[in-house]
Amino acid sequence: QVQLVESGGGLVQTGGSLRLSCAASGRTFSNYVMGWFRQAPGKEREFVAAINWSGGSIYYTDSVKGRFTISRDNAKNTVYLQMNSLKPEDTAVYYCAASPIAGTGYEYDYEYDYWGQGTQVTVSS
Repeated sequence: QVQLVESGGGLVQTGGSLRLSCAASGRTFSNYVMGWFRQAPGKEREFVAAINWSGGSIYYTDSVKGRFTISRDNAKNTVYLQMNSLKPEDTAVYYCAASPIAGTGYEYDYEYDYWGQGTQVTVSS
């Protein structure tokens, strides 16, 4: 059973921080691009961040640049999303995903083969 399991979501006040984790099992994802997406109620799923297999290439959507940091630990088969200076607009279900793509395409959800079930992040105003 291939699984990606997110954890670390919760309720936080504006300006606070959360650290999300995504633990993978069933296969090694060290040669995959790992991404984070989010989906707010009534909205389409949105790309947040991605990191390649080596950690040498990192991508963020403009709205989170300077606030969020994606990282990975291939030995632990885990990807992280550190979220600082959180805003109510960040409220969403956050999903981690894995993709075999190289180069461009990291921001498209249809390029990802494996998905976690999501973890809720709520930022109170």
